[in-house]
Amino acid sequence: MNSRDLALTNGYIAIVLHAHLPFVRHPEYPDFLEEDWLFEAITETYIPLLITLNSLIKDGIDFRITISMSSPLCEMLSNALLKDRYSAKLQELIRLSESELERHKNDDFYDVAKMYNRFFHNVYDVYENDFNRDIISAFRGLQDAGRVEIITSSATHAILPFIISKSALKAQIIVAVSNYEKYFGRKPKGIWLPECGYFEGLEELLVENGIQYFFIDAHGILNASPTPLYQTFSPIRTPAGVVAFGRDIESSKQVWSAKDGYPGDYNYREFYRDIGYDADYDYIKPFLHSDGIRRNVGIKHFRITGNVSLNEKQIYNPIAATNRASMHASNFIFNRQHQLKHISSTFNMQDMKPIVVAPYDAELFGHWWFEGPTFLDFLFRELSCGQNEVSTITPSEYISKYGNLPISTPSTSSWGDKGYFEVWLNSKNDWIYRHLHRAEERMITLANTYKSTDNDSLIIRALNQCSRELLLSQSSDWAFIMTTGTAPAYAHKRFSEHIHRFTKLYEQIISNNIDEKFLSEIESKDTIFQEIDYRVFCS
Repeated sequence: MNSRDLALTNGYIAIVLHAHLPFVRHPEYPDFLEEDWLFEAITETYIPLLITLNSLIKDGIDFRITISMSSPLCEMLSNALLKDRYSAKLQELIRLSESELERHKNDDFYDVAKMYNRFFHNVYDVYENDFNRDIISAFRGLQDAGRVEIITSSATHAILPFIISKSALKAQIIVAVSNYEKYFGRKPKGIWLPECGYFEGLEELLVENGIQYFFIDAHGILNASPTPLYQTFSPIRTPAGVVAFGRDIESSKQVWSAKDGYPGDYNYREFYRDIGYDADYDYIKPFLHSDGIRRNVGIKHFRITGNVSLNEKQIYNPIAATNRASMHASNFIFNRQHQLKHISSTFNMQDMKPIVVAPYDAELFGHWWFEGPTFLDFLFRELSCGQNEVSTITPSEYISKYGNLPISTPSTSSWGDKGYFEVWLNSKNDWIYRHLHRAEERMITLANTYKSTDNDSLIIRALNQCSRELLLSQSSDWAFIMTTGTAPAYAHKRFSEHIHRFTKLYEQIISNNIDEKFLSEIESKDTIFQEIDYRVFCS
């Protein structure tokens, strides 16, 4: 333990960002609306985070942050087609921002137009020149520098408690670990359980695959057996040996809450008013998709303003927003200092320091909350200057410092509304699970039947593609979207397509009548996990 640790008076903060998007890639179309999910996240979240974190390292700021990067996200970030499409999208945004400078050269929106023009030029320069289009390597470099801990999730962000077959459950974890190794050159130390979904016994599979820790929602710790003495302010070690970190309620509310959270401040950028809808149609049409339908294009001129209608929003002021991000970072630190001081005085933690675990969706920082990366920059800089009450830490560092953790078994739980999976299992989406469970059984049968096959390349290709289609159908995103109604038709379509492709291939394999043209077609679309071996489903 170094002198900085010995001087620490109150405890630690673990900032955790969960980065995930469903695998969306449509080579059969010239452009596709749902691919924008990735492009927006790269522009507004991933590259701004990389710029922020690299700047901190350059300036000698000591910080720690944990980022989970799901396998579907990594597969998309590394895909050549999507890289080309994203680069073209950025160039289009730059052209639009140049047009905006001309359009607003004589009005009150000019400063905002200049901000966007600088922003898009900077993102493009960093993506093309600094990172050579390789965002994953940029994150890997931060991990290798010892400031960032990158962890994995399940292979396709499947809710693990909903998988009924142990072999299929095991496959989700094995494929995720293998995919992580492909991109980061080491095994992951931790895993983000999708939707924080946990059930007793899952930890045994995590240990078998070298996972040291995972995260669950607060009630998963508070209802653990036996009841943990230190609540969520210390992780617990399960009987299997893997460590569970519980989400802190207070720090989560201060960022997440739609009513009280920082991102709702009236000075911050208004997400829901975009020039894709505001601008004259003939002006904006060249920057829309080929279908010509209005959509968000990423330039938003207004600030949240208050509880007013969208047409009453006031002009966004970047300087005022930056000042608020600085104030909110200081407030977050102040609250954590007093929270950890209170915890330290309340609990007799002997040789341990308490930890506050603050996990958020990564896309909150930049995409939904445009000023989020700036908030993190101020946060880490202030924590490193002149205070010795709290410090940031990664989960694996905490485990290394305090190996003698209380032993307990977490309770079955998730995050999300009501905390027990209701978002992903309700009357809008419950129909999908009978199809998933049947496909699980069939995939396991195929894997066991053909586990010794090594000389029939067509069958092996078909079996591997069956694995991909099943894994893609298991993504929690489809059930989530069906519940929220954000793009339910697309979620229905994607789930149904993957189940249909799996079933058709399954029937062709067992009848020894594989349609190679059909197989090649879906291989060209669902390209995820090129390294997969269907035998991961063997029982």
